[in-house]
Amino acid sequence: MLFLNPLLLWFLAAASVPVIIHLLNRRRHKTIQWAAMQFLLKATRESRGKKKLRHILILACRALGIAALVFAAARPIVSGLIGWGGGSIDTVVLLLDRSASMESKPGDGLNSRRQIVIEKVRDAMTNLGSPRLVLIDSASKKPQEVPSPETLTELSATAATDTAADFPTLLNRAAEFLMETSGRSEIWLASDLQSSNWHPDDERWATARASLATLPQKPAIRVLSLTGSSAPNINIRLLSARRTGDEVVLDLEILRAEESRGTAIVPLTTHLNGTRTTESLSIPAQSLRFQKRITIAPDSVTGYGWLTIPADGNPSDNAAFFAYGPALPIKSVVVAPAGEAADYLTLAAAPPGFGNQSVCRIDPGQVSTLVTGDIASIIWAAPIPTGPAYEAMSRFLTSGGHILFLPPGIPSDNSFADLKWSDPTEAPAGKFFILKDWNHSDGPLRDGIDGTPISAERLRAIRRQTPLGDATPLARWEDEEPFITRRIVDHGTAWFMGTTPDYAWSNLGDADVLLPTIQRIIAAGADRFDASYLTTVGSDATQLLAGETRTRLDDYGSPDAANTAYQSGIFRLGERLLAVNRPTLEDAPEILSRDSLDSALSGTGYTLLDQAGQANDPSLSRDVWRAFLIAVLFFFVSEAILCLPKKSHPQVLPAKVTV
Repeated sequence: MLFLNPLLLWFLAAASVPVIIHLLNRRRHKTIQWAAMQFLLKATRESRGKKKLRHILILACRALGIAALVFAAARPIVSGLIGWGGGSIDTVVLLLDRSASMESKPGDGLNSRRQIVIEKVRDAMTNLGSPRLVLIDSASKKPQEVPSPETLTELSATAATDTAADFPTLLNRAAEFLMETSGRSEIWLASDLQSSNWHPDDERWATARASLATLPQKPAIRVLSLTGSSAPNINIRLLSARRTGDEVVLDLEILRAEESRGTAIVPLTTHLNGTRTTESLSIPAQSLRFQKRITIAPDSVTGYGWLTIPADGNPSDNAAFFAYGPALPIKSVVVAPAGEAADYLTLAAAPPGFGNQSVCRIDPGQVSTLVTGDIASIIWAAPIPTGPAYEAMSRFLTSGGHILFLPPGIPSDNSFADLKWSDPTEAPAGKFFILKDWNHSDGPLRDGIDGTPISAERLRAIRRQTPLGDATPLARWEDEEPFITRRIVDHGTAWFMGTTPDYAWSNLGDADVLLPTIQRIIAAGADRFDASYLTTVGSDATQLLAGETRTRLDDYGSPDAANTAYQSGIFRLGERLLAVNRPTLEDAPEILSRDSLDSALSGTGYTLLDQAGQANDPSLSRDVWRAFLIAVLFFFVSEAILCLPKKSHPQVLPAKVTV
């Protein structure tokens, strides 16, 4: 409970006045014992207890009536967000989640969670009187003074965005701001508690908590969560986009809410360079991954488009945008000595029919002179590089290239990206190393876009070298040793595969595993060239360079001119053409658990106000002074009733006489 006029609470001392008067009144009389009347004590003893209780109740009603009147004058506010405590709040720092997931609508399907929380905060601030309100929104991450709570709904800094949120950073910004602020302060975190926006395991939480602990006056932390059920929703997202000749190939995914049942028919509308076509998609389960090929005019050098589904419970996830430029050749390099393994690797990198792909083989000694600016990937089937070759491969990796390492066949202690090879091992006589498990949703052995699995179980090896080091295993042999591992370094990726396409080693050359692995790694390496047309909201690529201006080209929805930097769509930035989509993690439905929230805000003494199921109640706090006035009336009426005279009875002489 908070009091808007806490100084009036000093008048609570007036509640003791009836008690003091009673005590003083008792001291005005002197009691004299009269022996002749002692026999009457027994007759009056039974009624004396009831009279005493009646007098105590009258005294209590008078004292409580005065106390309730003082409380009403002090204007108490009750709120789960504000909590309990006396004194007024000088500063409220509002950390507002403006991520795309906050545009989802609760079960009633009316206002979004972002709109609901803004209205709740506005009404709560109005009840608090006039504390200073500072807004730090998740898009700009900059403190902004709010002149009046009534303007919250009108600010561009509270409008919808297609961004993600980062609450460790927001809490750090709040602590930095309060370092220069005096008086009693509170930090309100308003969010739907989507786990991807909170990063509960991030080490930056420790830094944020330490910053709060060093403040001269520790602020109260209030978490306003808007969880609970949402209106029915389907979203579409773009996994990748690339141009192949006269086609744009899009890998897409449509997701439904987890509680969805049965098959859904969803109309999908494709907008391409001013034309529009619609088709119907059948979604049999919670998700559907598919590949869409869009034919473009042969003379079309650059262009753009977007795909949409009907509006539903979250309007921010109903569109996916793409752009394309000139068709670029995809170049790869095989670094290996001439031989059987090099031949199979070269064939897998540029199979017949893949007209836009080319590959060349070079010896390891030629790597230091290799120009890698237009190379998608490098396949390294030789001893791990050292010296100038190591430096050249490191530069290629950090710039976004992909390198696939295969066993050199000899023991070595050399490493690359902190990864190295074990000594070669052979399977027991008459036996093979067989793949037991591989990742079906990630990595080069993932299932096809239509769900068809790779026939990796056909792989047999009699020799292998195991990749060693801190990397993510994506496939394992039967004895749990890793077969394929991945290590991401800056913008690039290093892959290690534990056998080679030489029949003295394995049947990897049969192409069941080799061809999809090589092609997917090459495609991932080529994405850095297509990525010049495709990015996500908030990425470095969306920032304006010197002399650039931002122009939105699509007409989807109702673009907000003040927030174009935080919206998805098709943009021209100077000479650059960009298709900007929301971050894919915004489609992750996982909600932060209470244990994770406790861990992130450990030691802050935070309070949680969960507004699940309360979307129709816009209030965070209630002014309860009227309840205290009713209490005043109740106590004084009760006192009047207790003071009413009793019915007359035969007079009984008193046992004592006072003079």
